[in-house]
Amino acid sequence: MANLDYKYLAELVKKAQQGSSNAFAELYAATYQKQFRYSYKYLQDEFLAQDALQETFVTALKSIGTLQNPELFVAWLNQINFRICYDMKKKQKNEVMDEDTSKYYYETMESSERVDDEIIKVDSKNYILNQVMTLPLTESQVILMRYYQRLTLDEIGQNLDISRSTVKRYLKAGRMHLDKLLQDMQ
Repeated sequence: MANLDYKYLAELVKKAQQGSSNAFAELYAATYQKQFRYSYKYLQDEFLAQDALQETFVTALKSIGTLQNPELFVAWLNQINFRICYDMKKKQKNEVMDEDTSKYYYETMESSERVDDEIIKVDSKNYILNQVMTLPLTESQVILMRYYQRLTLDEIGQNLDISRSTVKRYLKAGRMHLDKLLQDMQ
């Protein structure tokens, strides 16, 4: 389904909230391809993307009763998917970083200054990433997609179903907020 009928999806959400598994199955059928594309773009791994997709819909099924405005189902689902992908990517990077850091440490044990420099770099990256995650959701999504995943403005717009100018606006606002956060910490 290229263009989603949000009113129809809202009706399905209401039915799913009342316990209709058929309605939720239809919601899944209408949205899973776009959610998978987003997961795959974010994680760059088909199997991880499938895991993220599964976790996204399981989470959505468990908490669909908490969705107050059924017309916002797609945005709500996007948020769930983003958080799951972000957590998976963070876990994946931490595992790789732990392996790389320990390997680097043992190879350069005699040069503790280089190890200290590497630790500072890693801490700085983690600090900035944590600050990005405190931004409003759309701003953090756009910043992560642009600067961490190196997606183009058009790719970001396509993944989030927003225009290129909206992507630019979120990037500008996110950078301004991030700049202010980082200046306040100094």
